[in-house]
This record gives sequence, C-alpha cells and structure tokens, in this order.
Amino acid sequence: MIGAESLVRSLLASGVDTWFANPGTSEMHVVAALDKVAETRAILGLFEGVVTGAADGYGRMAGKPAATLLHLGPGLANGLANLHNARRAASPIVNVVGDHATYHSQYDAPLESDIIGFARPVSGWIHRSMRSDSVGADGARAVLAAREAPGQIATLIVPADVAWGECDGPAPALPHGGPAPVGGAAVDAAAEALRSGKKTAILMRGDVVHGRGLEAAGRVAVKTGARLLCDYFVPRLRRGAGVVPVERLPYFAEQILDNLSGVQHVVLAGARPPVSFFAYKDSPSWCLPEGCAVSVLAHPHEDGAAALEALAEALGAAEAQAAHAELKIPDMPAGALDVLTAAQIVGRLLPADAIISDESATSGLGLSAYLEGAQPHDILSVSGGAIGMGIPLGAGAAVACPDRKVICLQGDGGGMYTLQALWTQARENLDVTTVIYSNRAYVILMFELMRMGISTPGAKAMSMLDLHNPELNWVSLASGMGVEASRAETTEQFADQLQSAIQAHGPRLIEVII
Repeated sequence: MIGAESLVRSLLASGVDTWFANPGTSEMHVVAALDKVAETRAILGLFEGVVTGAADGYGRMAGKPAATLLHLGPGLANGLANLHNARRAASPIVNVVGDHATYHSQYDAPLESDIIGFARPVSGWIHRSMRSDSVGADGARAVLAAREAPGQIATLIVPADVAWGECDGPAPALPHGGPAPVGGAAVDAAAEALRSGKKTAILMRGDVVHGRGLEAAGRVAVKTGARLLCDYFVPRLRRGAGVVPVERLPYFAEQILDNLSGVQHVVLAGARPPVSFFAYKDSPSWCLPEGCAVSVLAHPHEDGAAALEALAEALGAAEAQAAHAELKIPDMPAGALDVLTAAQIVGRLLPADAIISDESATSGLGLSAYLEGAQPHDILSVSGGAIGMGIPLGAGAAVACPDRKVICLQGDGGGMYTLQALWTQARENLDVTTVIYSNRAYVILMFELMRMGISTPGAKAMSMLDLHNPELNWVSLASGMGVEASRAETTEQFADQLQSAIQAHGPRLIEVII
C-alpha cells in the first residue's frame, strides 16, 4: 500500500467518507487512491471556493468533517474566502493540500509557495506529513483536530513523494472526547443573573440553536422571561413551526443597540458579545448598551446544551413547557414581485424540514418574518461575511442530507463568485433549488456608501456597484452547466416555478427579477 491509500483509508476509519476536490498533478496518487476505496465518495468542484464552501455546508449539517483536496498553495489560496466563512462557522473540515515532493522544493519550481502561511489564518491545526508510513496516522490526527469542539479546520499538507511512497497500512481512529463540560460556577452565575429581576437576554450560537439546548433555553425563557437571541450570521439555526423561537439580531450596529435597548444583562451560551460588522465614524463598535453586564454560561468549546439543561434545573424550570412557534403559513401574495412578495412566497411554499442556504443579502429583507411560522427548517448563513458562499454551501448541505430539500437564496452579485457550484449540483444530481435575486447591483454597497458619508457618489463610483452593461443572464448561465433554469418576473410566475421545483427532485434555478 502507498501513503495516499493509507491516508484515504485512515480518514474513512475515522468517519470521513466524503471528499470535495479540485486536484492537480501533486495530488494524482490521492485521486487514484480514492478510486480504490469504494466506501468513499469523491465530488469534483470546478473552483476551489466551491470545494471549501461545500465542505462547510456538509460539516454544518452532517456534524462531522468532510475532506477537501486542494492543489498546492495557489489551490488553497483560491479556497481561502470560504475557509474563512467555515472557520467563523466552526465547521469541522479536514483540509488536505498536496505539495511538491520533499526533495523538489529546493528548486523553487513555479508553484512553490508558503502553504503553511496560506493555511495559518483559517486553520486551527496544521501539519505537514513527511513520511509515507506516518501519513495515515497524521490523517487520523487531522480528523481528531477537526472535531475538537466547537469544530475547526485541520489542514494536512501531503507532499507527492509521501503520497506515492510505500507504507504498511491505514491508521485506526483516535478517541474523541466531545465538548468540555461547563463548571457549576458558570451555571450558578447565570442563574443568579436570571433571578435578579434585571432585563436579561441569552445570546446563543453553535449547537444550542438547533439541538436539545434550544429546548432547554426555551424552558429557561418561560420561567424567567429572558429573551433568546442569536447573532445575524448564526451558522445554523432551527426555525419554524414547533420550534422554540429565537430572535436574530439585526445587521447594522445602531439597529443592534436599538434592539438591545434596556437589556441589563447578557448571558452568553456559545456566543460572543455583539460587535459592529464594520467601523463607522459615528457609530460604536461594541454593540451592548452602556452598563450592560455580561456573564458566560458556556464558551464555544464547551457543552452549551448541557449547560442550558443544568441552568433550567437550577432555576426550577426542568419541567416547564417551552413556547414553540405556531404554524402560520403566509398568504399567497398578489401584486408586483419584489423582495417582500418573494419572501412571502418562499415562506408559503417552503416544505417541511427544508434547509435554506441564505446569501440573499439585501434581497432577504422580510424573509425572517415570513419564515417564523413556516414549516420547520434549518437556515444556514454566511457566517464570516465573505460573499460567494451560498451556492456551494447549499450543495454541501444537500450531500450531507440527501433526503431533505435544499433551497439556496442567493443574491446575483455574490452568486457570480462561485456559480461553478451549479455544475457540481448537476453532476451529482443534488436536490437544490437555487433562487437568484436579480437586482443587477451590489445594493449593500450602495447602502455602505451612504453610511460612510459619501452622499453624492459620481458615475465612476456607481459603476463599481452596478451589474448592468452587460446584464447577467442566469438562465443561460445555469443551463450551460446542466441545471434546468427559468426566469420569474411576476409573483404568479415565481410561485408556479418554485412549487414545480419543490415537487421535483434535482437541481433547479429560478432567476427572480426584482
């Protein structure tokens, strides 16, 4: 057996059976090894940002890592933006990067680069394998590192001669301990804050907003009157009918401060205190009200669900009945197709247990209100703010959950970063319906111009934010990559096309003109 096969089999033994790949010459022995291991699924992406974004979506929904396969430093660099999002989402990913043979690096060949330097900002663990007989064990260590709570990117660099060299065989999985327990003092401090009579909110992130911790938080809220909050770019949130409702904080700093006005104490469960996404001359960066106290119930690496259950017990709320959102399907709208009527249609037609990959940006205004009482679903957000995530994120979620409909709500500007993911959806017959909100502009940047005090931008500045001349044709773009596509210009057309896509299986794209 050679090192490459040892690596693939070692990852499989550790539970990693899915690879998202865009390989090159230095990875050919790993490609051949994938062919030898029938239990492993290999999925090609035509751009590394598709590969890394899909691995993120897979990790968020599967709760375990997929592996990427990237070509040297430039291939890794092409995938960095979505690895940044994945890092912010605490998604578990085993990031396998090929390298020149160890003896070849001394010659400074054209593709020689500082792979560790590229990997460092997005990786929680980095290792370069140096021997064929240890690369399997290195792979097992990478999986263990990726699964370290709350989840992180483990980058394993595999030189070509390590991949093709002979070795004895694969390595077994390493034991995984799970998240760290929360101490009793943190539970007591949170309970004291909630008993104080002060206006208190619990700000949550991670597993606690889509698992058993959410039910425990709901019991605490019923008992104490505390508000349940999550940040705007929460990586994964369970919502809809029958689910404990959680308020998403707004995007802009002044909106956050207004939303939290009067809150005197914030309890953090897997979250950090809210801050402004950007700095502005006349707006604060810290987005808690003046004098608001903060206590930490659970750090991101700790077991937030168990901590919330212990908190409910400490407050005498263990048997309380949490409030759940009632089923309230929006009416079918009439009139012009715009961001609000489009959101209303999505809320009305959303099937039960769907997954929403949301990079709708400004076109998603109103979406939250129409989804609150919709069928239960999971929503995935662009956690790190780097655009170009939505389409590959949805593809990865569909690979992880093939029995669930995925609906990708995507702005047209961000969609152009990684539209190659549509080809992967077609090739793998993934059950993803992509809705492109076509306003033919970077509208969010128009807002940002004004917020930065630039009230009268000139023609050159505005041309940097405009997607006309020529206009993008998403129907042609999708059709050229094998995805059935259509265009909707009225509410009736969008409703009919979305209903048809939901009832069918496989990739579809709808370009919504707004």
